[in-house]
Amino acid sequence: MTELGVAPAIRSQGSDYAELMRQVRGAGLLERRAAYYYVKIGVTAALLAAGIAAFVLIGDSWWQLGTAAYLAAVFAQLGFVAHDAGHQQIFRRRPANAVVGLVHANLLIGFSYGWWVSKHNLHHAHPNEPGRDPDVAAGAIVFTPQEARVLRGPARLLARWQVWLFFPLLLLESANLHALSVGALLRRRTRHSNLELGLLLLHAAGFLAVVLLVLPPVKALVFVVVQQGLFGLYLGCAFAPNHKGMPMPESGSSDYLRRQVLTSRNIRGGRVTDWVLGGLNYQIEHHLFPSMPRPNLARVQPLVREFCVRHGIDYLQCGAVDSYRQALRHLRTVANATLRAPVTTT
Repeated sequence: MTELGVAPAIRSQGSDYAELMRQVRGAGLLERRAAYYYVKIGVTAALLAAGIAAFVLIGDSWWQLGTAAYLAAVFAQLGFVAHDAGHQQIFRRRPANAVVGLVHANLLIGFSYGWWVSKHNLHHAHPNEPGRDPDVAAGAIVFTPQEARVLRGPARLLARWQVWLFFPLLLLESANLHALSVGALLRRRTRHSNLELGLLLLHAAGFLAVVLLVLPPVKALVFVVVQQGLFGLYLGCAFAPNHKGMPMPESGSSDYLRRQVLTSRNIRGGRVTDWVLGGLNYQIEHHLFPSMPRPNLARVQPLVREFCVRHGIDYLQCGAVDSYRQALRHLRTVANATLRAPVTTT
């Protein structure tokens, strides 16, 4: 499996990024934090076990919708651990990180670790770059006025209302990621595909077996829909503030340092925010140093911010509500492009 989100080799020892990297290495902030991750993985596993135990003990009851919401949050935390493993943040050795990633992504939440690593690699290499960053590829949501203007029919109508549909569509994100995972593994057969597919099958069988053993069919269906819907909403709300509404550069329009900083947005907050967003609230620092362990991101932030100010590089940090406002404002600008698009008839 490909190593994910590793900063490129420094071509010039006199570059701004090389200077910043020397400071970060000198401060020891790229060193692994194994003890932190042992605790993080243990606590997250305990939260999952507590949720399963509560589900079994509560039994046939509509109170299980509360358990569904709880498990949606726990699944997101498991996803954050898989994210860190994909970035080689946990262990020095890639196989050890892969094991953590496969267990947390494929087995526990039902997403393909290998497919996601490949996709996320492209995002880190080309953040917010139309045509190259898969996270801003046109789909149910479009992110550039150029894409919106050429839409026709239902796709155009969807784009026109995308500001209002953005959060409701996130309720489908988990189902979308499940489908994309399976589809990618079936299309691209590698030596890991059978292992990943087997783990996905084991996840689905185990998840559905537990739910159907405890709940009758109708309640089981509602439980799955609520749990998976809220899980997707949580993931979408964690990822959306990071780049949506930020500049969308053309290919090769800036150096690595500026490309990563100018396309990313940090979210203010303390330890609660760090936990809720899985450290992704330090998006600028994460993009500059993707293999940096999560607990070191808060420590490196003042250094990066001061460096950017000194070099005249815009460094954006705002509150969570403001970040969503900026993202939705961008989606509204894109949606307005559909109103100016000429309608052609045949």
